[in-house]
Amino acid sequence: MRLPLLALLARGPAHGYELKQDLEQLLGSAYPQPNVGQIYVTLGRLEKSGLIEGEDVEQSSRPNKKVYHLTDAGREALRAWYEETADEPRVRDEFFMKLALAPQTGLADQIALINKQRRQYLNTMRELSKLAAAEDRDNRIAHLLIEGAMLHLQADLDWLERCQEELEDLQ
Repeated sequence: MRLPLLALLARGPAHGYELKQDLEQLLGSAYPQPNVGQIYVTLGRLEKSGLIEGEDVEQSSRPNKKVYHLTDAGREALRAWYEETADEPRVRDEFFMKLALAPQTGLADQIALINKQRRQYLNTMRELSKLAAAEDRDNRIAHLLIEGAMLHLQADLDWLERCQEELEDLQ
């Protein structure tokens, strides 16, 4: 949450609720909606670390609000983030650990685990399809997010098929 908030503040000053709305509008309903409390806690941490600065703004008919802006250090942290590549190999996969350890424990059948996981992935794909149909067609970012998730799920389904074929050959 830290770096996406910095990225939104790179456009200009904003308060926490405004940042929450911006994230929701940008990412659509497929992305887990941020809790406004989580946003304010993160903003507090960013301010303590010197990446943003907050300023209290008086409002006549409402409580004061705190508007945040990016500092030079925050802009530099954001630049560094954009330079990094996302290196997240799925070598540490919890499902695969279950699959690998099942024969040793005798507590689960590998093919049953694969079938259960396949059903979960298919249900998730159905839910994503519903979200895609309900999402505003003009929100290309939200549609790309959903499409990426569905492509990952399809790859996971293909991998499950491969695992099942390999395990059946061993029996």
